[in-house]
Amino acid sequence: METNPTVVSEADSAALVNRELAFAAVRDAFLCLSDGSGQLNPVVMAPGIGEGDTFSLKSGSAAAAGLLGFKCGAYFTGADALGLPRHSSNTLLLDPVSGRLQAIVGASEVNCYRTAAANAVAAEALARENSTTLTVVGAGHQAWYEINALEGRFALERINVVSRNASRGEALVARLDQELQGVAAQLLSAEEAIPMADLLVTVTTAREPLFSAELVQPGTHVSAMGADQAGKQELPVELLLRGSLFADLPAQSLRVGEFQHVADRMNEGSVEITLLGDVLAGKATGRGGREQITVFDSSGVALQDLFVARRILDAYLGQAGAGGQAG
Repeated sequence: METNPTVVSEADSAALVNRELAFAAVRDAFLCLSDGSGQLNPVVMAPGIGEGDTFSLKSGSAAAAGLLGFKCGAYFTGADALGLPRHSSNTLLLDPVSGRLQAIVGASEVNCYRTAAANAVAAEALARENSTTLTVVGAGHQAWYEINALEGRFALERINVVSRNASRGEALVARLDQELQGVAAQLLSAEEAIPMADLLVTVTTAREPLFSAELVQPGTHVSAMGADQAGKQELPVELLLRGSLFADLPAQSLRVGEFQHVADRMNEGSVEITLLGDVLAGKATGRGGREQITVFDSSGVALQDLFVARRILDAYLGQAGAGGQAG
C-alpha cells in the first residue's frame, strides 16, 4: 500500500535543528564511514537554466542505520528577485525496503548546522583541550554557525574575525558581542589574528591561499570548510606539508577539497591523510602532541545530510505524536 511521504518544511526543520542535534548526527556519520557500513555515491553537479545557476546531488546509504537517500543543494541567482537566499537544500529519505519516498526535509538552515557540526566534531577530536582563542577567516553567512558550533564544545574567551569585507566583519563582531556573553570578539587582520589562534577556521569561497603559512603557530588546529569544488583553495600548501592532515573523506578531499592541492604529494607518498572517523573510532591517532599542527578538510558527504535529516524527521514525528503541530 502506497503511503504519502512526510514533508518537514524549511520552517519546521529550522525550528527543530540545533547544534547538539547536528553534532550527534554528524559524529554518527563519521563513525559510519569508519566501520564500513556507509556507502557513498559519486556527486552529481549540474547546471540550472539561468546563467550561473547550479545544483548538486549527494547520495548514499547506511545499512545498519536503515538510511538511504540524497540531498539536493542548489545555487540560483534568480532567488534574489523573490526575496530568497541563493543557496537552498532539501534532503530526501527513501524507504530502505521499498525504495519509496519516505520523507522530504527542508534543509537550508539545517545544512548550515550540519556543516558547522563537522567542524566541531573534528576540532573536539583534534584540537588541544584547553583551546580558548578562535580565529575565523571569512564573515559570510556560514561563519556564525561555525563559531556557534565551536562555542558549544570549547570554553572560548576570544574570537578574532578576519574579513576582506569590513562591513560584514563588523556586523559579525556586533552579533557575537550581542549573543555570546563573556567572549571578547574583534575584527583584526590576518597578520594579527592568526598567530593568536588555538583554533583556526577558514570559511570562504577562495581560490587562492588566504594567508601565509608562517602565521600559523605550533599547536594550532585548522578546519578548512570552504573548498568543495575543483580549483577552490583557502590554505597555503606549505601549511599542509607542515601539518597532520585529516578529512571527512580523503578521496573526495583530494579531488575537490582543500587537499586537492597536495594530491601530487599524496601520490609520491610524502603526504598522508587520515579518515576522521578512524580517529573517533580509536583506529587512528589524532593529535600526537601539543606542538603538532592538525588540519581538517571538510568537503561534505551525503551521510552527514542523511543522519541529520533522520534526527530532524524523528523529532518532527515525535512532536506530532506528543500532540504538537505537524506541518
